[in-house]
Amino acid sequence: MVFRLNETSSIADNFLYELRDVSIQRDRMRFRKNIERLGEIMAYEVSRKLPYESQVMQTPLGSLKVSLLKEQPVLVTVMRAGLPFFQGFLNFFDHADCSFIGAYRQETAEKLTIKLKYAATSEIAGKILILIDPMLATGRSVVDSLDVLLKKGLPNHLHVVSMIAAPEGLDLLQQKISIPFTLWTCAVDEKLDENYFIVPGLGDAGDLSYGVKI
Repeated sequence: MVFRLNETSSIADNFLYELRDVSIQRDRMRFRKNIERLGEIMAYEVSRKLPYESQVMQTPLGSLKVSLLKEQPVLVTVMRAGLPFFQGFLNFFDHADCSFIGAYRQETAEKLTIKLKYAATSEIAGKILILIDPMLATGRSVVDSLDVLLKKGLPNHLHVVSMIAAPEGLDLLQQKISIPFTLWTCAVDEKLDENYFIVPGLGDAGDLSYGVKI
């Protein structure tokens, strides 16, 4: 299953527009804030598919039955570009356990590979796992991160959330992920270019958020 937020018009379209616009995205703080806002919107959308339980609560004037989140999910993000998007989720799931994967692109004339250099993981066995990676280009960072995470245990369900996805990345995840999962994205763009960047995309989310790496 793939959920695409921009299939229905909403305020999220404004945030996506500002992230993509070459003049507006020069404002680094605004760029990060818009990614965080989209993280909050997607956190809400994902929350609608999580398990809830009924409880009776007391107000100053009476009691009523409410539906509350049964358990907090485990949040995991791929650094560094994932940090603002992750913060949007953490604003909503503020008691969640969190895991972090450090990854970077290594490009050669022949191919692109993803190098994982850091992993700080929480208990995920039997939990709901939300893997947050803002730009789902080739999909390799998600697949490789999952290879590391699944050595720690098997989650009850996996939600993979991106801000912008390429069809090639969606296809790879469908081929490579063998556990039950749901894909969530704000937009599916046209394709990858020869450098494996999403077109039309928005550029390098990490560089735009934190500065050009050397």
